Amino acid sequence: MALALPDTQSLIAEAISIPLVYLLVVSIGRWLKRRQRVPLGVFYQLFAIALALWLPALFTGVRFPHREATLRYLGAAVALLGALFGIALLHRYFWGGWFVRKQQMEAPKFLRQIVTLLLFVFAVLVVLQVTLEKDISAALAASGVAAVVLGFAMQETLANIISGIALEIGKPFKTGDWLIVEGRHAEVIEVNWRSTRLRTNDDIYLDIPNKTIVGTTITNLTYPTRQHAIRIQMGFDYQTPPNFIKDCIVRAAASAPGVLQHPPPKVFLKDFGDSAVIYEIKFTMEDESAFNDICDAIRTNVWYEAERSGIRIPFPIRTLQIEKPKPRYEEALAAARMAVGRQPILQLLDQEQVDKLLMHAKLLRFGRREKVIVQDSKGDSMFILLNGEADVHVKANGAETQVATFRNGDAFGEMSLLTGEPRSATVIARTDCELWEIDKETLGEILQENEALVQKLGEMMAQRRLENEDAIGKLPNAREREEKHKEYTKGFRSRLADFFKL
Repeated sequence: MALALPDTQSLIAEAISIPLVYLLVVSIGRWLKRRQRVPLGVFYQLFAIALALWLPALFTGVRFPHREATLRYLGAAVALLGALFGIALLHRYFWGGWFVRKQQMEAPKFLRQIVTLLLFVFAVLVVLQVTLEKDISAALAASGVAAVVLGFAMQETLANIISGIALEIGKPFKTGDWLIVEGRHAEVIEVNWRSTRLRTNDDIYLDIPNKTIVGTTITNLTYPTRQHAIRIQMGFDYQTPPNFIKDCIVRAAASAPGVLQHPPPKVFLKDFGDSAVIYEIKFTMEDESAFNDICDAIRTNVWYEAERSGIRIPFPIRTLQIEKPKPRYEEALAAARMAVGRQPILQLLDQEQVDKLLMHAKLLRFGRREKVIVQDSKGDSMFILLNGEADVHVKANGAETQVATFRNGDAFGEMSLLTGEPRSATVIARTDCELWEIDKETLGEILQENEALVQKLGEMMAQRRLENEDAIGKLPNAREREEKHKEYTKGFRSRLADFFKL
């Protein structure tokens, strides 16, 4: 059978239209991809080609063999590839735009996948029924039977998928939330079709089926805010008054890094145990990823605070503790005697007075990053650093600056010991430190017995003040310097007498 020749004008129109349509669609795609960041790929190129072939042939009326069938198949390709293009736009403007602004969170991957699948299946059914004019009722009936068979075969998988949908609708947690699941602290990494993936503080990944998650009691530590309270317990001996222990624990917990100051930590007497009184610390934190570090810092600070305060952390009564005494105290006392020669104040004492002072001094231990003294706080003692290092910080004009580092044998706090002046700096343990603390009472007893020592201390403190004034040029001549020395000595003697009630 002879074929009708196509009209020349229609051929020209189609020849011009095909590249124009293709270039227009490709230009739109490039603009969307570069300026709007729409995720377009090779399927968009195929969509542009199919649309450029289909539209001109449809509207120009060019006749060619099997025209109707070709147009149907080209239309089906345009519809399916256009559906993929529409899904890409949905991901960019709905999931990545409106949803994020409205919900203040990224759309769950599982929900995006479900919506994408449903939209594409719907597009396929429409193409089969409308564009290709296929009767899909038999296919739908067959798919229903197949769905029943698959439902019985995949009950566990379907239960997980349905549970995943329930999680997306109820939103008990979202990606980035910290949960307590089966006694473990873990961060939500992803919720997918089958399971919920989490990561613990030890970077161990958990893959828990959605069905199990839905059937388990979940504690969300992040909702409604990241600030939440944690409780840990520890035991102390029965001999120490509870309020004294509570004060020590609060100080230790408040100085631990990561513990929020508002609301402040609280301590409760929880129980009377077999070998100890059990106390519970309640503190507030935000960064759940630092849970182990914060609990470690609190327990470490509590140990040092208890050791300094003379509070005993008892052994269980079922434990037989046999130890060989260690000469630690004698070693520390020997180290303190060696350090005495470096301290101007202690050089004024004779050997008997030094021994008396050190025998009544307290041996203290501080953990790294603990504050030994705090600037502007009250104090009436001095310290000799036996082991370790400590940094000196001075706060002025709203800024805190490190000005020095103390090492073995260094002393600090002399002016507070002698006059009761507030601490002039903050000293923070850089490493674990051992220190001798010499207090006012012991030095006062020595001063009561030796009036000449009061005179020597007054002269030494006056000399220090004069040296400071000399350094800034306040004393122009020797006569004025001598008069100031007498005045300062008298003033410091009076302050010593008032402070030590001599």
